[in-house]
Amino acid sequence: MQYQLSRIVAGPFLHTIWRPKVTGAEHVPASGGAILAANHQSVVDSVFLPLMLDRPVTFSAKAEYFTASGPAARLWAAYLKATNQLQMDRDGPRAAQDTLEAALALLQAGNLFGIYPEGTRSPDGRLYRGRPGVGWLALKSGLPVLPVGILGTRRVLPPGSVVPRPGRIEVRIGAPL
Repeated sequence: MQYQLSRIVAGPFLHTIWRPKVTGAEHVPASGGAILAANHQSVVDSVFLPLMLDRPVTFSAKAEYFTASGPAARLWAAYLKATNQLQMDRDGPRAAQDTLEAALALLQAGNLFGIYPEGTRSPDGRLYRGRPGVGWLALKSGLPVLPVGILGTRRVLPPGSVVPRPGRIEVRIGAPL
């Protein structure tokens, strides 16, 4: 319920300002689990990909986002909590495995899980080598992996910036692997 409410409240504003466009949404299954493996250019990637789909998408987000202070940070934390994002502690390999196991449970329950194979935002906009988490999820779940390219978010909110800029966002979803 909170997920849909966040879309209703934020959706019109986001669509008006950044005019996001999606291609390939037909590749996302209408039901059942699937892994959305996307590039990661900006913190707002986790907002625009779910905005463009009819089904909720869960991502993992570093634990610091859930407890940060300041007005903008508290708003972001409220959004993450309202949309049931996974809180990820990045203090060691066991923490990463715990997050992957929580993601696997979501996938097995028929949910969509978004993952950034690089593990973090790109420092310079280039695509880097992925980590094994997406492969682990695909092998353990037996579910399809949908490649996702998110364009424009780095210009809208570059790393280190707090105030978004005007721009155009595009989400491209490829055929399942």
